[in-house]
Amino acid sequence: MRMIMQDLMTMISTIRRPRLLIRAARHGAQEYNRNRHLQRILGYGSLPRPAAALMRLMEVERALDEQRREDDAGYSLSRHLDVLIAMMGEAQLVQANRATPVA
Repeated sequence: MRMIMQDLMTMISTIRRPRLLIRAARHGAQEYNRNRHLQRILGYGSLPRPAAALMRLMEVERALDEQRREDDAGYSLSRHLDVLIAMMGEAQLVQANRATPVA
């Protein structure tokens, strides 16, 4: 499990997106509320654990970024920003869980 989380964090750190989009997401991540944001993005029901949520969010974000790059008419900047905010929030939770010592 430790290796999966390490790989997730490596994947997050290598994402390259427009600077303004990342800055806006970082600003929004300060107000991240897991229950409210993830419900809206992933759908209602039980929320996955942070690592699983992060993997799903990365898939959604990858598709959104592809739409952005292709100038797809269906691309939504606000949805892309929401997903990036959630990714940053979940990445913080994953890191916090890694830092918590197991008793």
